[in-house]
Amino acid sequence: MLQRVAILHYASPPIIGGVESMIGYQAQGLSQAGVHVRVISGLGEPLPEPIETHFYPLFSSNHPDVLSLKAELDAGQVTDAFDSLRDQILAYLDQALADCDVLIAHNIHTMNKNLALTAALHQYGETHPIRQIAYCSDLAATNPQYQAEFYPGYPWNLLREAWPGVRYVTISPARQAELATLLGLEAEAVTVITPGIAVDTFWGWTETTRSLVDEFALMDADLILLAPMRLTRRKNVEMALQILAALRQQTAIDCRLIVTGPPGPHNPSNLAYLENLLSLRQTLGLEPHAHFLYAAGPDTSVPLRIDDPTMSNLYQLSDGLLFPSTQEGFGIPILEAGLARLPIFCADIPPLRHTAQADAFYFHPAESKPTEIAAGIWSTLSQSTAYRLSLRVRHNYRWDQIITGQWLPLMEAL
Repeated sequence: MLQRVAILHYASPPIIGGVESMIGYQAQGLSQAGVHVRVISGLGEPLPEPIETHFYPLFSSNHPDVLSLKAELDAGQVTDAFDSLRDQILAYLDQALADCDVLIAHNIHTMNKNLALTAALHQYGETHPIRQIAYCSDLAATNPQYQAEFYPGYPWNLLREAWPGVRYVTISPARQAELATLLGLEAEAVTVITPGIAVDTFWGWTETTRSLVDEFALMDADLILLAPMRLTRRKNVEMALQILAALRQQTAIDCRLIVTGPPGPHNPSNLAYLENLLSLRQTLGLEPHAHFLYAAGPDTSVPLRIDDPTMSNLYQLSDGLLFPSTQEGFGIPILEAGLARLPIFCADIPPLRHTAQADAFYFHPAESKPTEIAAGIWSTLSQSTAYRLSLRVRHNYRWDQIITGQWLPLMEAL
């Protein structure tokens, strides 16, 4: 069982850079998965607890002593200064990695930004049993930009040879092939674990959005249709349910419907309409797939109110607007969907036609068959590059999935 994982790089957040950003999300994700995490770098700021953050200025790539030594190395000179700095860093590594089970070192094994640190880590690995992962985003030895800085022999050979007992990981199949060729390894000996995206942070989710996403596992859905409307008869919610049922049957994928509003407050018959909708949802087998958000709050006796920031989040994570109303005065959701770049599937009634014009998929709210509407929705989305890429990102590139599905198994298997 993992006890403590160290993450090592020249710098860490909030320093701006692709690797530094990855370190922040990696540390946060591992910590949330119950792993004790220690981020070790030469430059950065403390990360939120319980993540440990250790700083050793000589681990940086821009410390004056490191830069002075790099100037010598770039000229092909290995002097006593190299041995001295390497030994100083080695002593710091003894402190930094004490009681750690696994070390994830970002680019230290393949970049020449601080060769004394690379050499110290190599020497440390020869005498310590820590499980070592070389996460190689960049390769100096294969980059024409750095060729003038390379010479035969030590310490440059450390960047061109596979270290014994080290598991190499990189960020893409292309980099996998490049790294395997450089180190003389089979491609399968280099693991590919891509970077990811923290969807909640990227979109600025509210706590309500987080709760809804978790409760309904929305990020695992294949297709999400948003119906931002109250539960009143003129909104024609029963057609939305029938369309969802047809869509699920036709595509055999996990299609969802989100209905945002509560029963309308101004007509007592709306409660009876709600009962009809709940009964229809059960009859169609849609209880796990059609989500009425009014009942998703912490107190089921009080309808959940979706505020504007949460509504914006719902537009962002949905794949299309479904708006089957039989009557509307204007249709503000058409504007919201347009701003969110959502495909619009709506009733062909004058107010909606006036607003959406030629930029929507229209259907008759009473006469069109749900099966025909569903087929049109799927035809539109399945041909959309934006939808297909969004789906792949949701399913394959979320940091929570990458941490639990790839990083944790890899570290446990070492």
